[in-house]
Amino acid sequence: MMPETGLFIVVSAPSGAGKSSLCRRLLEACPKLRFSTSFTSRPPRPNEVSGKDYHFVTREDFQARIERGEFVEWVENFGHFYGTSGKAMTQALQSGGDLLLDIEPRGAKAVKRAFDDGVFVFILPPSLGELRRRLETRGHETQAVIDRRFAQARSELAEIGWYDYVIVNDDLDAAAERLKAIYVAEQCKTNRLRDSLKQFMNE
Repeated sequence: MMPETGLFIVVSAPSGAGKSSLCRRLLEACPKLRFSTSFTSRPPRPNEVSGKDYHFVTREDFQARIERGEFVEWVENFGHFYGTSGKAMTQALQSGGDLLLDIEPRGAKAVKRAFDDGVFVFILPPSLGELRRRLETRGHETQAVIDRRFAQARSELAEIGWYDYVIVNDDLDAAAERLKAIYVAEQCKTNRLRDSLKQFMNE
């Protein structure tokens, strides 16, 4: 017995909290779940694949899509645009597919306003000190960028209150299991199975 329409789970976290690693673990563990590929105006990083990691477009193309109202959410972050296609999201959910969205709190809040019944999860680092250490050991960003990311992380923490779940990523394996448990439990909610339950009772 499965929901007739797909569910979506939004995962947010400050930069350096380990969100990308947890999302990869969840996708590997749950074959029905598909990653919602965002659009971005930033250039690809090494090993990133267009259409898989992001849809990479020019800044002008992105702005034209904004004007056409294509995005259910979009933000400008560190000089680059990021956004989620509302049409692609609607089509996937209506066809019964489950979606994983990796987006920051401003975008997550916009998605929450536009779509009912989503699942919103915030990933926390073990401490702010550990977060700063992770940012500083990445090795490919200037101190000014690190300071900006850390300041943004502190402001994003103020958004935790409206999320449905919080996971502290103090151990990657344990945090991945918690994230998977949330997804599995949400699939079993009665409000997602209402039509199937009604059909079952009428047999």
